[in-house]
Amino acid sequence: MNITDTEFQYLKEKMAKDLIALLMERRGLSMEEAFRRFYSSDTYQKIGIPETNLFSQSPGYVYSYLEDELNAKH
Repeated sequence: MNITDTEFQYLKEKMAKDLIALLMERRGLSMEEAFRRFYSSDTYQKIGIPETNLFSQSPGYVYSYLEDELNAKH
């Protein structure tokens, strides 16, 4: 996939917004806690690496990775 840096940044931020909303909805987290858990996750780090292509997947698909990661930490 060939995208500009601006497009990549937009897609990454959109994915973050969607995943934080899913954390709040599915786990009942406050916005602050959802932000904290998401931005401290390995999943967030991987979204920022273009080669993973996670930024271009559906939020539900990427959320499954985040959910697995969070469950493994607890």
